[in-house]
Amino acid sequence: MSISIYRLTVPVFQRGLTTLSAYLDKAEAFASEKGIDPVELVATRLAPDMLPFSGQYQRATDSAKLAIARLTGTDAPKFEDNETTIADLRARVAKTEAYLATVSPDALDGAETREVVISPGGHRTVFRGDDYVMSFALPNFYFHISMAHAILRNKGAQIGKLDYLGRFS
Repeated sequence: MSISIYRLTVPVFQRGLTTLSAYLDKAEAFASEKGIDPVELVATRLAPDMLPFSGQYQRATDSAKLAIARLTGTDAPKFEDNETTIADLRARVAKTEAYLATVSPDALDGAETREVVISPGGHRTVFRGDDYVMSFALPNFYFHISMAHAILRNKGAQIGKLDYLGRFS
């Protein structure tokens, strides 16, 4: 039995965005409890050469919307990458959720064989659609969710594996 590209992407991205939204709730509560400026939290990095918390949200949302655009041969919405507050990040997640909600399963029919070309770091890579989803789009998306999680944990927020995994139903 095969699984559709739609089922491998849109609901999976939606679930991850729900996790990111929940992290924003936790970040806001943590900042308030500890007297931390939320803007400082949004700018926090794990290491000097890594993206800050806001950058993890930017890349995760970009990963979701660009994957769908590449797989459907359409243009993704463009965001400015200028978020500096928790409210800004909430709005970005909401815009990505709204975009994903417009994608029908039919839009991804045949996407498993669509040629997808990306150029990370200037290195051109050509994928078949299903390989792109499994070896780049999903791992990249989850990497950035993991880094957002790690930043919050590193700051001392009480989040754990179940927060990352989200609800099971």
